[in-house]
Amino acid sequence: MTVDHAAQRLDLADTRSFTRPGAGQERRARLAAHSHTVLTQLWDDVLGSRSARGREGVALAAVGSLSRRDAGPLSDYDLILLHDGRTFTDKDIAELADSLWYPLWDSGIRLDHSVRTLGECRTVASEDLAAAIGMLDIDLIAGDEVLVAGVRHSIGHDWRSNLRTRMPELIESLKQRHERVGDLTTALDPDLKEARGGLRDMTVLNALAMSWLADRPRGAVDAAHSTLLDVRDALHLVTGRGRERLHLDDQDAVAALLGFPDSDALLANVVTAARQVTFALDGTLRRASQSQRARTLRVGPRRPLLTPLGHGLYEHDGEVVLGPKHRPVGSDHRLLMRAAKAAARANLPLSPVTIDNLRRELSPLTSPWPDDLRDAFLDLLASGPGLVPVWEALDLAGVVSVWLPEWDAVRSRPQRNSVHRFTVDRHSIETVVECCKRASEVARLDLLLLAALVHDIGKVAGALDHALEGAPVAASIARRMGLDAADVDIVELLVREHLTLVDLATRRDPDDEATVESLLAAVDGRLDLLEQLRTLTEADALAAGPKAWTTWRRGLVDELTRRATAKVSQRTSPVRREPGHNELVADALPALQRGEPFVRVTATATGAQVLLVERDRRGLFADSAGLLATHGVVVRAARVTTVDGMAINTWQIEASSGDLPGEDELSRGLTQLARGDDRPLRSLALRPPAARPIGAPPARATVVPGASQTATVIEVRSPDRPGLLRDIGIAFTTAGFVVRSAYVATYAGQTLDTFYVTSADGQPLDPPAAAGLIRAVIDACEG
Repeated sequence: MTVDHAAQRLDLADTRSFTRPGAGQERRARLAAHSHTVLTQLWDDVLGSRSARGREGVALAAVGSLSRRDAGPLSDYDLILLHDGRTFTDKDIAELADSLWYPLWDSGIRLDHSVRTLGECRTVASEDLAAAIGMLDIDLIAGDEVLVAGVRHSIGHDWRSNLRTRMPELIESLKQRHERVGDLTTALDPDLKEARGGLRDMTVLNALAMSWLADRPRGAVDAAHSTLLDVRDALHLVTGRGRERLHLDDQDAVAALLGFPDSDALLANVVTAARQVTFALDGTLRRASQSQRARTLRVGPRRPLLTPLGHGLYEHDGEVVLGPKHRPVGSDHRLLMRAAKAAARANLPLSPVTIDNLRRELSPLTSPWPDDLRDAFLDLLASGPGLVPVWEALDLAGVVSVWLPEWDAVRSRPQRNSVHRFTVDRHSIETVVECCKRASEVARLDLLLLAALVHDIGKVAGALDHALEGAPVAASIARRMGLDAADVDIVELLVREHLTLVDLATRRDPDDEATVESLLAAVDGRLDLLEQLRTLTEADALAAGPKAWTTWRRGLVDELTRRATAKVSQRTSPVRREPGHNELVADALPALQRGEPFVRVTATATGAQVLLVERDRRGLFADSAGLLATHGVVVRAARVTTVDGMAINTWQIEASSGDLPGEDELSRGLTQLARGDDRPLRSLALRPPAARPIGAPPARATVVPGASQTATVIEVRSPDRPGLLRDIGIAFTTAGFVVRSAYVATYAGQTLDTFYVTSADGQPLDPPAAAGLIRAVIDACEG
């Protein structure tokens, strides 16, 4: 065998077949058939003098890509010379092996070879996980078919029997390889085979399916596998070598061969394929572990253990699922957003079955979005670090494209510099998470998170200034979501200027007044927008990578921000408008004359508006908030006022359980609490403390100087949780102070509450009392 077999295989990989749909599978089948023919011919040449019986007890078998029939034009051959250990002597087997291997080396083939008996195959597989996975696909080339079938059966049986105990070893081996080689979705010169999301992971995915512990996904992941194989084949062809790493120097040629407009489009497709493989592997590993636990722990019939999360959602076996009595009817974007939020907050995966059930009939959203739908989406963005895997699942399922069609332009788009760790879309989500960690630093977290999500939406092919080009796109998205004109302008400004602060801080003289004026002009001279821009700047840099946010750079940004803040403070004083006086509702008079509180619950599209009118007393705010908390509702907004000794409280609530509190029940509860009977609130004490969201920032409470001449104004920013307002109210009551009026609002899971507080005699608090109250409020927020 003296021909250049490698050259023959390259000739079979016709360059014209790379752009024709479905040609990749045909090409690889043709290459596999050619390789089998060559190897069979070699086998016949070596054993030509032997009788048919003389060939029993020995066989040539393939493993790896050759046995799976997905080898590339220049992939190496993984061959095993099998023998039964009886028919031939060791010397005969050694001579036979040399007669096979040397001609293959001479013909230019890269060869990985071994000589084993059935028992040796099983021993190697039990000791080497990679070898076990490889031999699951063992395929006959020539020789004793029964011998190869016996190895295949034995290795498969051992794999299915032992994987339950070897699962930790498998997971650890994956982790070590991924740490060593890297991630296919983040590397600019990725290893198509060994990196996370690469061809080796696809092999592991198939091996998991063969264990019978869990089936694997089909469809999208198979298409992703074909994409990676096509890129690998093209890489072999353009380099003339059996490479697996897609180097920068080769990307243009590979892109041209595959019909992509440029190398960025090529990398985007590779990244998207790797994301599909990674997601499929992670999910299959999770389901295999679930199956393993079920088989280990099951004793007779067992009902599923469901932990309620609200809105018909439950935690089950480490996933968030839709409850059995809550099947979606038609297009329900709202429920899908709530399910995603629940999963992200709990740092759990959202069940693929649940995603599939909820997305199946999703229709395009109307413009503008309903208010409750927008609130649900912004709450999802405020979920914290758990947002990253949940968003990935939604994106791969095609849901994000329905919500944000503009996302398609930046999906998996590479960023070709050493600063950025992630693709444009992943970087945007990481920026959102970083903003969540700094939620207490800004007044309107919802606008900041939306701006963070779309701040790089202009990073598309041909963009010269992505901030400038992305701003109108961001404004269009915000407008479609139903934000009012003023909020749309803020989102557009933040996207347009998201590089301004760091550019001015690092490229201009901070001591020059013109530098400060340029920054103030970018934020329209507003202190709240300066806070938003400062937070977005830091989050953007941290999401990019450690090189983007050095101590030096942060110092320059902080100094310029301090100078601009001082200049704004000199020009303006805080403007805080105390809640206006509501007119007493005529319907409340009869109840008040009887000495009873008046309650009206009016259903709204998002939940309900609850009007509570009662004679003012100490602790009324805490009692009202506590009663609502016992019903498991989410307070979206509240307005608390006191008029002529009457407290008029309006609460905008959302009921996660679907049941609104009853008017009579609330009225009885307020009456009992006014008498000192705390039984209506005892259920709160029985609840376990609410888990603090992962990565949530600390609570923040401050006195707003000069905001009122007749009261002390305290602003509170804290991650929202059940019972938070009651705890804050108790802090006021315990300290002996009165909440005269209040604005309460929740933006994307972050409260922004303003309280007008007086002493018992109706006077503003003195500084020591205010400081003590601030400490008490922060302690209450922290639980």
